[in-house]
Amino acid sequence: MADIAFMLNGRQVSATAPEIARLSQVLRETCGARDVKVGCDAGDCGACTVLVDGEPVCACLMPAGRVAGRQVETQSGLAAHDPVTRRLADAFLAHGAAQCGICTPGMMVAATALLRETPAPDETQVADALGGVLCRCTGYRKIIDAVVAAGRNVIGADTASGAVGTSPRRLDGAPKVEGAERFGDDVAPAGTLELRVIRSPFARAGFTLGDTDAFVAATPGIVAVLSARDVPGQNAFGVIPGFEDQPVFAEAEALFRGDAVAAVVGTPEAMASFDPDRFPVTWQERPPAPTPASAKAEGAALLHANRAGNVMTGGRVFCGDPDAALARADVVVEGEFRSGFVEHAYIEPEAGYAVARDGRVEVHACTQAPVMDQEALAKILGLPMDRVRVVPTAVGGGFGSKLDLSMQPFLALAALKTGRPVRIAYSRSESMASTTKRHPSDIRLRIGATKDGRLSGFDFFGTFNTGAYASWGPTVANRVPVHASGPYRIADYRAVSEGIYTNNPPAGAFRGFGVPQSAIAQEVLFDELADRLGIDPLEFRLLNALGDGVPTVCGQVFAQGVGIGACLAALKTAWDRERADAKAINGAGAVLRRGVGIAAGWYGCGNTSLPNPSTIKAGIRADGRLFLHQGAMDIGQGANTVIAQIFAEALGVPLAQLALVGPDTDVTPDAGKTSASRQTFVSGNAARLSGLALRAEILRHANAGEGAKLTLGDGFIEVADGAGTRRIDLSALPPDGDGYVLRSKETYDPPTRPLDGNGQGEPYAQFGYAAHLVVVEVDTALGLVRPLRFVAAHDVGRAINPLMVEGQVHGGIAQGLGMALMEEYIPGRTENLHDYLIPTIGDVPPIKTIIVEVADGHGPFGAKGLGEHVLIPTAPAILNAIRHATGARIRQVPATPDRVLAAIREART
Repeated sequence: MADIAFMLNGRQVSATAPEIARLSQVLRETCGARDVKVGCDAGDCGACTVLVDGEPVCACLMPAGRVAGRQVETQSGLAAHDPVTRRLADAFLAHGAAQCGICTPGMMVAATALLRETPAPDETQVADALGGVLCRCTGYRKIIDAVVAAGRNVIGADTASGAVGTSPRRLDGAPKVEGAERFGDDVAPAGTLELRVIRSPFARAGFTLGDTDAFVAATPGIVAVLSARDVPGQNAFGVIPGFEDQPVFAEAEALFRGDAVAAVVGTPEAMASFDPDRFPVTWQERPPAPTPASAKAEGAALLHANRAGNVMTGGRVFCGDPDAALARADVVVEGEFRSGFVEHAYIEPEAGYAVARDGRVEVHACTQAPVMDQEALAKILGLPMDRVRVVPTAVGGGFGSKLDLSMQPFLALAALKTGRPVRIAYSRSESMASTTKRHPSDIRLRIGATKDGRLSGFDFFGTFNTGAYASWGPTVANRVPVHASGPYRIADYRAVSEGIYTNNPPAGAFRGFGVPQSAIAQEVLFDELADRLGIDPLEFRLLNALGDGVPTVCGQVFAQGVGIGACLAALKTAWDRERADAKAINGAGAVLRRGVGIAAGWYGCGNTSLPNPSTIKAGIRADGRLFLHQGAMDIGQGANTVIAQIFAEALGVPLAQLALVGPDTDVTPDAGKTSASRQTFVSGNAARLSGLALRAEILRHANAGEGAKLTLGDGFIEVADGAGTRRIDLSALPPDGDGYVLRSKETYDPPTRPLDGNGQGEPYAQFGYAAHLVVVEVDTALGLVRPLRFVAAHDVGRAINPLMVEGQVHGGIAQGLGMALMEEYIPGRTENLHDYLIPTIGDVPPIKTIIVEVADGHGPFGAKGLGEHVLIPTAPAILNAIRHATGARIRQVPATPDRVLAAIREART
């Protein structure tokens, strides 16, 4: 140990720590600088970037002893004292460059160093300087825009009113750019007991625990060991009723590499030197279970033909006579498509903190579904729900995986067993080994068309690998057949899916729930159909696009709001121009070939044919302050701001007068999980209803008409209409238990209808629609694919906040690009961010967003969901662009250089 003295954000500090300790650990735990984020401990993500004597470094790689006598600056210190960083913070807010916020400290610190050296950088200089910091939310383009604007000092004032259709700055944005945001690993006090999970090193293994009590007694600093015997309630959880099959701790057999069998709790000092190999457990490796032969081998055979033991569940949608339609089609195309596991790769690994007090347990953690967590924890702990409190921290990216319980049960059990606060933070490798992935898929598809370009028959079979436990596998299996048609009119249709168990990490929710995989098959074959028919690919899609009054493959008819035609039409100008340019460039016969691809997609917002309610509460206190109890998790997508905008619009007051409360299961009602692009639509509708109800109550008190104008003042509300102005004295009204003298609480549940045995019904109250165009450059000698630009048209019904719409489009395209070209998780091999590649700031090209607004009759002010939709057309558009450039047919993603090169060679022969 050494006393290491240095300057931290302008003040002298001294930290007692080993000289070889990571600087990130010393800054966070000894110096309290938790604005320094840790995402990998390997220098791969850059979230921990700080300045040492003005130079950006990864704090996780620098030994603390090397900063003795030097100056260290972090985001919070820079934001407080450095005018360059303050300007950057303003620009980040103005451009929507901070979404979840976990990478923002690293981005802003690196950008500060750049602006000090190069006061007015261009885009290339920004990308070069920030290239070592990864972001999984924004798609980087807004970050580049913000840094360039800060350098030019052309940020502009925030003039947005906050009304629906305007783009005020994020209500939760300031903490993100000032270094004050608190994520899962930021809330526990220093010195809190720490928990480490003991996990299987094998894909399948029996195991026997030794004498854990003796292990605790013999190991200084170890306080407790947890195993299945310590679970007082149900040692199983899941997110789908009837599929609660994942144990908190495996009891006799571990079913994937990373399966939890026990947990060790100890002091920070003990856990720093803890060696998992010394833990008393004996393993018996077993061969993984075989994957069943798929029913697709029987052509029209349905799921029930497959009775293999590891088939978990399945889904089916059937209409018309697809076999007869395919038989009479003039052209039929078919293909088999494959995708692998895709890692969520959020920059924040799972982390949290729990404390037991007053007969209750409180869990503070990064989560997308606080009430779902509360319900599951109550079952696991054998406690009534009111004795379990979930207080979400900020979430450093989720994309679906943080819907599942990961560390929360371990924390709650440890806090109850020890009677002391306990914290946990997964390492990057632990996060990647143990948490859910996108489902690998094997898809066989046949599509027919008549010579006039009309679709004639569609036969889909998909197998989805759900890993060792169900997670969201049943949802994927049910959702895919509904969506596999794409947003097109198809009268004769069969889509069958199955979910299978394997000894792999569980596959769960990931932005699209299986639809991106099915869209690849459908949209790629659409291009091949158009080519065989001699029809322009865009015109082919427009010819077959769904419209108002046209049944979907589920027989659902939307009288209004079907916007796919408008999205496709919005791309025509760019399509014609880019295809002509590509033809001219390719005419030179060079090694570098230009390709232009297009694809469309749709996505149903919310649960499939199931209840899906959200509840929003609001209140006004006697002093005139207005509070919105907003329980919908904002994981970067902007729910806090958008839902508040909707509420304020319905109530008729400025957004600036609103204060947010929650999420917290003690104080906010259940707004449902943040998934399936439901929050703007479902929680937004609940907020609209709550705003209207509170407005009606105010108008009743004032005996005023519907069109009255409301003004909130200090202890009063003025209500003005044609009859004059009345003042409500709020101090004269009795407060309720929450201290509100006026309040509202409203629930919205989308109208759906259950699907029958053929998948006919009304699975969603609304769909959102999208169409993407991408221009790529393909090096035909090396197989390298470089996207040059995107044009993305999205029908959002009504853009509540246009800037956030653009942010979601950019982020979704970046993830779709990764799925298409580079991302493939291999258990045991790609469990870090060095081997598992995600797009960097240099990989995402310029993106033009076209906001299409075809209002939806169910959406709040006409709005539709957006988050999932963006990723769906991106990968097939890229694959279609590669084929346009080279003739290569890609049937497997990611389209890595070796696969592209092999496909090019096959096309040439």
